[in-house]
Amino acid sequence: MRRLFRYRFTWIVLIGLALSVLLGERVPAGQWSLAPLLALTVPLWLALVALVVLYWLRRSWRVALLPLAALVLAWPQVQRGLPLHLGSAAQDGLAKAVPSSPHALSPRSQAPTLRLLSYNVRIFNVYPQLRRLDPTAPAKAIKWLAASPADVLCLQEYYQEPPGAHSPDGKLFQVGERLGAGSGRQVFVSKTLTNGIGAEFGLAIFSRLPIVGRGEISFGRLTQNHAMWVDVVGPGRSDTVRIFNTHLQSMSLDESDIVAAGSSRAGFKSKGRSLLGRFVRGAAARAWQADTLLAHVRRSPYPVLLAGDLNDLPYSYAYSQLASELQNTWATVGFGPGNTYHGRLPPLLRIDQQFAGPQWRVLACRIHTEIPYADHFPVEGLYQLASNVDFQSASK
Repeated sequence: MRRLFRYRFTWIVLIGLALSVLLGERVPAGQWSLAPLLALTVPLWLALVALVVLYWLRRSWRVALLPLAALVLAWPQVQRGLPLHLGSAAQDGLAKAVPSSPHALSPRSQAPTLRLLSYNVRIFNVYPQLRRLDPTAPAKAIKWLAASPADVLCLQEYYQEPPGAHSPDGKLFQVGERLGAGSGRQVFVSKTLTNGIGAEFGLAIFSRLPIVGRGEISFGRLTQNHAMWVDVVGPGRSDTVRIFNTHLQSMSLDESDIVAAGSSRAGFKSKGRSLLGRFVRGAAARAWQADTLLAHVRRSPYPVLLAGDLNDLPYSYAYSQLASELQNTWATVGFGPGNTYHGRLPPLLRIDQQFAGPQWRVLACRIHTEIPYADHFPVEGLYQLASNVDFQSASK
């Protein structure tokens, strides 16, 4: 009887993994509201399959073959959430792979590289309640970005004040000049809102490489959640590449509500249903936003890099759609979960991503956990265009 239960449990785990991957990651929430919740269980099923493999290896290697085969087939899912690239240039390789100067050459092949930094700056904590814990955070964040050796900066939840604005912070938030001409970069700001003093909110791309094309992608209407792109000349003299910067629909989940829901049965009853509803609606919005963004990526005439705040986990439909045609930078060279969220929730949330088209070699990636000035950590990637790659054939 006990042996029969172990067999049945093994099959339940295998079926659970298959359903969570096939339905949770591939069905948009707009078609089935349970899909994003099922996707959240993928790490659990992967862990259970690994435990089942270890259990049967000690008792019957023949029985262990089936869950072992399932784990091998699901290895790409393991690498999504927990890449294990030993000896890679993941966390500290950027400093070793390229000197701190623009357009530097990678010592691996002496070919030009492109260094891309993406960061949700949370409007640089312009409001007093956002900088209550560290009043100096805005100045520190802006100074760090201005000094960054990255060729291109992709910023989400961007904020800047115009010269001459009557602000109690003086010139602190005249960010465009500091990060633009003051740091040798061209700038494209995709603004979604302008306030009473002329300050702009939106997305921004700053580039030391010449910008020769630009555009915006609205998801229905131009809000804080949208995308933008620039064409830049580089990294080589004859190269032109397209860089997308995006901010997908927010989860709209208040941290205090999540803590309350998980702390007691009463808290779950009062907050749980509302949290689940908001999560599903947000997942549905991100699903079609990702589909819209991917359609633009497919139409790009140039090799693509994509960066931004997806507000979704590596097992989501939005991530899966992008990863089906692009390389995820952290999953390609990283080690560990790669947490990018800086808040009160468990430190396993990689919701900020960089992706590269098939024409690129991903050389390194770093998540700057030493930069605690917003509720996200900056993500930095180092890329090199593969030689002798025809873009049209590689994109098929």
